[in-house]
Amino acid sequence: MNKKTIRQKRTQENAPPSDKTTAKTHRKRTHTSAPKTVQRDQSTGATLSESEIKIESLFISLRWLFLLTVAGIIGINTMFRDEEFPRAIVALLIVGGVANIIATITLFKNAMSKGIQNVMLIQDIGLTLGFIAGSGGNEGPLLFVSLIPIVTASLRFRRLYGLIVVLGVVIAYWNIAWNQQKFSTTMPLNELTLRALPYLINGMVLLLAGGALSQIGVRIKQALITEREKQEREAQTALESAHQKVRLIFELASTLSATLNYERVLEAALDVSNAGLREFFSGDKEINQVGMILLFGIDQTLYVAKARGITSQDERLRLPAQSGVLAEAIEKTDPVVIDNPREDPELAKIAAMYGCKQAIVVPLRAGFESYGLLVLGSPEPETYSPDFQDLLVAICNQAVMAIQNANLYQNLMEEKDRLVTVEEDARKKLARNLHDGPTQTIAAIAMRLNYIRMLVEREPEKSLEELKQLEELARKTTKEIRQMLFTLRPLILETQGLIPALEQLKQKVSETDPLPVIHLELNKEAESLLNKEAQGAVFYITEEATTNVRKYAKAKNLWIRLYQRGMNVIAEIEDDGVGFDVAAMEANYANRGSLGMMNLRERAMLVKGKTVIKSAPGQGTKVTVTIPITMPDE
Repeated sequence: MNKKTIRQKRTQENAPPSDKTTAKTHRKRTHTSAPKTVQRDQSTGATLSESEIKIESLFISLRWLFLLTVAGIIGINTMFRDEEFPRAIVALLIVGGVANIIATITLFKNAMSKGIQNVMLIQDIGLTLGFIAGSGGNEGPLLFVSLIPIVTASLRFRRLYGLIVVLGVVIAYWNIAWNQQKFSTTMPLNELTLRALPYLINGMVLLLAGGALSQIGVRIKQALITEREKQEREAQTALESAHQKVRLIFELASTLSATLNYERVLEAALDVSNAGLREFFSGDKEINQVGMILLFGIDQTLYVAKARGITSQDERLRLPAQSGVLAEAIEKTDPVVIDNPREDPELAKIAAMYGCKQAIVVPLRAGFESYGLLVLGSPEPETYSPDFQDLLVAICNQAVMAIQNANLYQNLMEEKDRLVTVEEDARKKLARNLHDGPTQTIAAIAMRLNYIRMLVEREPEKSLEELKQLEELARKTTKEIRQMLFTLRPLILETQGLIPALEQLKQKVSETDPLPVIHLELNKEAESLLNKEAQGAVFYITEEATTNVRKYAKAKNLWIRLYQRGMNVIAEIEDDGVGFDVAAMEANYANRGSLGMMNLRERAMLVKGKTVIKSAPGQGTKVTVTIPITMPDE
């Protein structure tokens, strides 16, 4: 591979792939990418792959072995011959050791370059020839060391360079032999041939051995390159898989964040699951996947909330999820893959599963709460790989959060509608009270004023009596209006608390209606255990119940109690009136125009309490409000 090809390949590797190119490349499993582990060449800006780093480390290790072997062989040879260790060999060993230390530091600091590699190769050749010449020349014991630079060149460079190095070493060996043996062209041919033949044979053997080692080195290098390319493909595959998952999850999150519609959330989850299958399936064949989202109903059985590729009869199924893969997925809270889903006791009930060879069930779960299951079926075996399972888990997690948000939004809208209904009911109640009370009274006052005007002209003495009665009627109307204003916003409740507000309620009711007689049994300590919201709820429940007693109960007495029981504060409103059938009233409550009983319960629920109404015909009525103890606001 020439430098131009290498640059083009690296340019393609560093360019960001498009989505279509990424998907197509993944399906065909043909990848090119940057090496998995690289070190930057600071001099040229090039990079060393992991295999090249291994080769350089191998060279350094071989060089140390080479130097130690030379020192050992020369040392043993000099001991047997009782000679002095050659100084030239010592100098060459020192030079070789220092150069190898420098090469080690250079590689460790990520500064290895092509220039340094070439210098080290020249040094290896020089050391080899120096050791051969310094250890006795052609008859010395170090002829084999000439194979070291041959191996280095074959592993580091292409085959041609290795052969050139082999040929150069052999020629240098023959040159050393020619000079040391003092061969000459003037010698007789027979004598020259006879004396040079051993060296010629050594050179040919060295040439053949070098060529063989060069071939082996090329094969080793090719194996390392193949391993590097395999690692690159695996890294590219993992990168593309992660990219696909991130992109699909982003698309799902974008879709889900754009809607709070419950059904749209489920449709988006199925759509992204199908898109993910197209991205992850290794073949070019299109897969028609069966997809269902099963949610738990009120009866704790699974029903089909949304589906793709199933029959209308399948959509009406109810699955108990008590056996088979559905029960296993709920119990394990992890995805479960099953082959031949038609053999599963519950999936076999789904007709669309008969054409599937593999299915996966993923729980829709948030914390300890299970919403249901995502069930997918494929007509192809081995479709749901671990990477695709991870994607499905991420899709389900996003879908669950979106379902929770959709539920919260739906609950919020229902609460909004309820508040609107309550406000409308309050307005109707105020209108009825004004119509039945002050409006009628003011109309009567207007009529009596007209009557008094006539009496003033005819019977002045009788008009004075009528004026006194009219004054009393006007005063009573004023009290009724003030009581209505008090119940709409009792300022004393905000400034002084619950007990003073109840006492003022008793006073204002007694001013307008002598019956029922109100009896207050209020505990000050119980009041201190309620915060502002809880006190407001107790007051409005009491006011509503008192109004009902005045209108319908025909009671003589009304008891209002406030006390503590355990960790709760109890408020009771009890009368001795005619009572009513609670069950019959609640059964027909939807057809009634008033929401009084519902308001009593909902006001208590707003402060985490509850309201219980007990009554029977002829036995009076008792409303009990139980509210957990709360610390009053500072």
